[in-house]
Order: sequence, then structure tokens, then C-alpha cells
Amino acid sequence: MGKRDEDSLIRKGTAGTIVPRDAEAERTAFINKPVRLTPAWEARNLPNDELNFRHMTMDRVTMELNPPLDKYKLIFFTLLLHGIGTLMPWNMFINAKSYYEGYKLNGNITGNPNDTIDYSQNFMPYVTFFSQVPNVFFNWVNIFVNLGGTNLTPRIFWSLIVQVLVFIFTVVLAMVDSREWTQIFFWTTMGSVVVLNTACGIYQNSVYGMSAKLPFKYTGAVVLGSNISGTFTTSIEILSFMFSSSARTAAIYYFIGAMFIILMCFDTYFALPLNRFYRYNELQHEKEMEKTRQLGGTSTSERPPYWKIFKQAFPQLFNVFFTFFVTLSLFPTVQSEIYISDAKNFIVPRAFYRRILCFLTFNVSAMLGSLTTSWIKWPRKERLIWPVLLRALFIPLFVFCNYRPKGIQRLLPVYITNDWSYWTIGSLMGFSSGYLSSLGMMYAPQTVASKHASTAGMFSAAMLISGIFAGILTSSVHSRLIQSVKIADYTLYIEQRLFST
Repeated sequence: MGKRDEDSLIRKGTAGTIVPRDAEAERTAFINKPVRLTPAWEARNLPNDELNFRHMTMDRVTMELNPPLDKYKLIFFTLLLHGIGTLMPWNMFINAKSYYEGYKLNGNITGNPNDTIDYSQNFMPYVTFFSQVPNVFFNWVNIFVNLGGTNLTPRIFWSLIVQVLVFIFTVVLAMVDSREWTQIFFWTTMGSVVVLNTACGIYQNSVYGMSAKLPFKYTGAVVLGSNISGTFTTSIEILSFMFSSSARTAAIYYFIGAMFIILMCFDTYFALPLNRFYRYNELQHEKEMEKTRQLGGTSTSERPPYWKIFKQAFPQLFNVFFTFFVTLSLFPTVQSEIYISDAKNFIVPRAFYRRILCFLTFNVSAMLGSLTTSWIKWPRKERLIWPVLLRALFIPLFVFCNYRPKGIQRLLPVYITNDWSYWTIGSLMGFSSGYLSSLGMMYAPQTVASKHASTAGMFSAAMLISGIFAGILTSSVHSRLIQSVKIADYTLYIEQRLFST
């Protein structure tokens, strides 16, 4: 380029005048120059606060540009821990059946056999009633009544505090000698059961509502944790039985272990906001709610359309309900009353038969079933109802085993006498319970709009507890079936007809 060309370009850019370059003046002009947003951004009609990034921190901008991952699966394992805590009170008391019936309420030990025999024999029905009624009631109340507002933190905080205090009180009751006041001990224990499960109902429902804001596999983590809860409490009970010098010492360590889990839930809940992955999903949920509010002209404090949400999620809510209904109609009432048939040749000793083939088998297989949903999600949500309904076949299968409740004369013949067959049926029942319930709980929030996912998650938790309660209420029907003369005669008639042909 020649000298003439350079002069020509300079004249075009400066109107024929060469101005000396001043870096400071250019910088000042650039700073004072108003920023003009692109038309594409302005066309979104966003509020001025958001257009000017008034509430946008650098950390939030970074998360928006590079969505964080659940590093080391910390949030997954945290929700799994909370799943363990949601069923800890129920699992603790049903696994402590031997401690209460054989030690604290045993008339031969307390010296008052005439006064306490009723409490000993009916401990489980009382515990079941006083556990599940407040649990079911407050699970449903927690959906419609915003205790502490829409923020779930006050509900989770106070429910965990109450549970810790009740566990401490239960440990104190285990330490004291209650032989002289067995009746007071019994009703005091039932009162603590009511308070404990009231708090647990609110806590459980809130945890499922919290997990529904995250990707759906995190709801599966809560369900998996609830199944691990049974395995954890059963393992502690077995170890306490094997190594403790007395039932009293075993119970103390047993209850302290349960209280330790609740304390861990308390600590990890308040550590959740420190995790970038959790904060990012919370912000995404809030952004979705705000966007919906602006488009629809509704307030964020407006009550959700509960009936609409319930109808949309009902197929999956029914799947959750019926899965737990079948499970709890058999476990632990029926399974714990099935006895060993071949004591000499079976691998499990008689003393551990109920602990291993009932409690440990169900809880481990249910845990594996829930864990399987992390890799396999079949069938699709439209067809999940078919395997759920087929699980009803487990009811006659268990009744045909060597099921002999105390104080009841069995008239129905025992058709499944092989202990290995019974163990296989129990394992399949537990695995299908964990697998299908996890799928139902994960599918439920996906059937509604994202802004209603939390409410759908709370509905599914309430249906879970309702299924447990309904199953427990109908579990006594099985003992009546095996002593029915008409049913026994009919099955014998069918058996004779089959063999005659």
C-alpha cells in the first residue's frame, strides 16, 4: 500500500483530520457509553431486574453456562440416607418385637403374668395402629396444609428434632427397670410411637417433595434408602442378638444406632445448599415457577390444583399404593409366622429362621430391587400396572406355605413344604416390591407439569403410606382363611379332582 492510499484511508476515518491517539480518553468513553441489549434479548419482555442481572451472581452465571454434575454422587447418597431415615421408626419397632414381647412385657420376667400377658401378645397390633394412623394422617395433611409455608425446611427441621428427642426418650426407657409399672411403660411407649410417627409422616412426605425437584432418579434414591432402612435395622437386631449379654443392652445399642441415623439426616440436610448441583436444580425449579407465573399471571403463593394433579398422577399413585398394599399384607405379619419345615437339612438354624428368611431376606431383596432401577426402567409407565396387579398372586403363595399363626388351628392344607421354595418366593416378593415401587415413585412426578412435580411427589409418598396402612389392616384376613372350614374343604375337593384325573 502506497503513501497515497494510507492518506486516503485516514481521511475517510477522521474526516480529513489526523487526531493523536489517547488511550485514557478512549477507555473513559467506552465506560460511559450506554450498553445496548440485542433485540433478541429485549424481545423476551423480561423484568428490568432480570434484564440488568441485578440478582445474578457470578456463581449463578457460571452454573447457568456450565451446569454442574453430582460429583461423587453426593446428593444421590444424601437422599439415599434420608430414605433410610423415613422408615427408621417403623422398622425399629417391628424389629424390636422380641425385645418388647420377650423382655419388657413378658409376664414371667416382670412377675405380673396376669396383668401383662395381654400387652405382650398384642404388642404388634398396638404398635401397628399407633404407628400408621398418625403417619397416614399427617402425610396427607402435609400436602394440603403448608406447615411453615411452601418452604420444606421448617417441616424437615422440626420433624427431625422431634424424632431425635423421642429416640433419646426410648433409650432412657430401655435403661430403667419397668417391672413394677409395666402398664405405664406400655402406654408410655405407645404415646412415644404416636409422636414419633407423627413427625415421621411430615418428614417422609417432605423428603419426597424435595427429591421431586431433582432429576427423577433421585426419587428412586429415596425409595432405595427406605428399603435399605429395613436391611440396616434387621442387621443391627441380628448383631445385637448374637453379641449382647442381655436383651436390655441389645435394645440400648439398637435404639442408639437408629438415633445416629436420624442425626446424620439432620446434618446432611443443612449441607445440601452447599452443593452446586443441588443449588443449580433448586434455581432451575424456581426459574420454571417464575416463568410459569409470568406467562399465566398467577402468584407463586397460589394453591396448586390438587385434584388436577391427583388425576394426572393417579395411575402411578395406584401402582405405588397397590405394590405396598400387597407387600404389607404379607410382610411381616404372614412371613414372621411361617416356620421351618425341615429343621435337620435346612441351611438356616431354627433360631435365625424368622430373622433371616423373613426380615433380612425381604429387606435385602427389596433393596436390590430398588437399586436395579438405576440401570433398568422397564416396563414403561403406561404398562407398569400389569406387573403390579400380578403381584397379588403372592398372597395365595404365602398362605399355602407353612403359615401357622399362634393360637390358630390351621385347617387349610400346607402345599409348599420346601423351605428353599419358600425362600425363593420371599426373595421374589421383596425384589418386585422394591423394583416396582421405585418405578412408580419415579414415574409419578413425570406425569404432571414440572411446577407441580413436588406436589405429585408428596402425593406418591402419601399413597405409599396409605398402601402400607391398608396392607397391615388386611393382614389379619389371611389367618382367618387358613382356619375356614369351607375354604379347606373346597381346596381338598379341587386337589382330589386333580389327582383323580
